[in-house]
Amino acid sequence: MKNSIYHRKDGRYEGRITIGKKENGLRKFLSFFGRTYDEVTQKMDAVRQNLQPSCVCSKTVSQVFNEWYQGVRYRVKESTAANYMLKAKKHILPVFGEKSVDAIQASDIYDFISSRQSMGLSNRYITDILVLMKSIFKFAVRTYRILNPMDGIMMPKRKNPEIRLLDDAQLQKLEQYIAKNPSKTTMGVALCLTTGLRIGELCALQWEDIDLKKRVLTVRKTIQRIQKPNGKSKTSLIITEPKSESSKRCIPIPECMVNLLKKFMGKSKDYLISGKEKPIEPRTMQYRFAKILKNVNLPSIHFHALRHMFASNCIKLGFDVKALSEILGHSNVEITLNRYVHSSFAQKQAYMSRVQLQI
Repeated sequence: MKNSIYHRKDGRYEGRITIGKKENGLRKFLSFFGRTYDEVTQKMDAVRQNLQPSCVCSKTVSQVFNEWYQGVRYRVKESTAANYMLKAKKHILPVFGEKSVDAIQASDIYDFISSRQSMGLSNRYITDILVLMKSIFKFAVRTYRILNPMDGIMMPKRKNPEIRLLDDAQLQKLEQYIAKNPSKTTMGVALCLTTGLRIGELCALQWEDIDLKKRVLTVRKTIQRIQKPNGKSKTSLIITEPKSESSKRCIPIPECMVNLLKKFMGKSKDYLISGKEKPIEPRTMQYRFAKILKNVNLPSIHFHALRHMFASNCIKLGFDVKALSEILGHSNVEITLNRYVHSSFAQKQAYMSRVQLQI
């Protein structure tokens, strides 16, 4: 049995539950109507109580999660598995852990969404939690033949967060500071400003990844600190493959970076930012960047803003969006345009000055 909810053209919501098949093999539905999504959900939940399958599962959500987790933990990256465990322990299991999987209803899911929103979690993060829950309950449906409470759940609207960037004058001050204070740290900042590297990719860069003769930088790995589910240490610093297959890439090194890179070049196995065979972690790089901004009397911005500033600058310089997307390591150009390209008001004014009307 499966349910779905649709917004009709007449303004009402319609929900349908699949209750089997007709003699001709087509699916058989029960339909519900209401003025709001929640009204339809409540009607459907009331009826679903009488449509429970004959197979009743007494397993708790906690037990099912552990079964699901044991099956996926070796099929995903270590950082991904750690992320699953963190979200489950912090959000899912405290609310649903001791409840039977066949007792969870859509109304419980919506109450959970509201509770996370009241805690101040972003809709984007809540959606990530719900996606994890979908995987867990899909496993429960397949294994124990329960009704899936996640079917038809409307995800909270996700908003891309506003990223604070430096304006042209502020960026010039930062560039002047880098020029006057060359170091491995300022070299790293400059590299991100001119290549759009993620902070984890920067910290994982070794000199063997830099070919100054061919002017090419190769991204093969990233570094991050993850939560450890077991063991004495709560967290662990790991070096792993980049975020996605598209993140493995070769980036042409701009000419303006060549002399600075040559100045600090080390052994092939040395890491660029640490200058040793042991890397520094991204958090340390963030602290160093924050100190630089304070020294130059610039507003506090996140290190990741350098990647956004690089992307926006490339658009100003006339980069082809497809090429820029590949340099950034995105899987498609929509991510590049929707998240990383920012137009300043001055730029919009310049564009609008081109509009002409003979009146």
